Amino acid sequence: MRAARTVLVLVGVLVMAFGAWTMVTTVRPERIWGLVTWLVAAVLLHDVLLSPFVVGAGLLLRRAGRSLRVWVLVTVQAAVVLGSVLALVVVPEIAAKAHGQKNPTVLPFDYTTRLLVVEGVLVAVVVAVLVVGGVLARRRRPLVAATTNR
Repeated sequence: MRAARTVLVLVGVLVMAFGAWTMVTTVRPERIWGLVTWLVAAVLLHDVLLSPFVVGAGLLLRRAGRSLRVWVLVTVQAAVVLGSVLALVVVPEIAAKAHGQKNPTVLPFDYTTRLLVVEGVLVAVVVAVLVVGGVLARRRRPLVAATTNR
């Protein structure tokens, strides 16, 4: 295990060094601080907003989980994570579009509408999975009860 950790740390350091070298050699110096600001903001958004939201939703679901099946918890938690990450990725495009850009072909779409549509589809899929799963669970339960009473 120690060797695997050492290899993973070494690979991580090498990847970060390659990324830093690539950034320094390909990004103009006056743009590096903007990139650093964006990276710090992404980490802060993840650690301050996204992670506590996902953990809080998970805790609430676990508390309610005594009466819920594991597959329900997993389905809802997966949807919360997917929806949160999707929003975290698309919100910068929405902000950039709102500020305007010199080249209108860079951000050609209505990202707010698209985000809402995709999030709505995600909610619809989760509701469908929960409904179908609930119906199937109810159908199986009487069969189990009938076979155990014999």
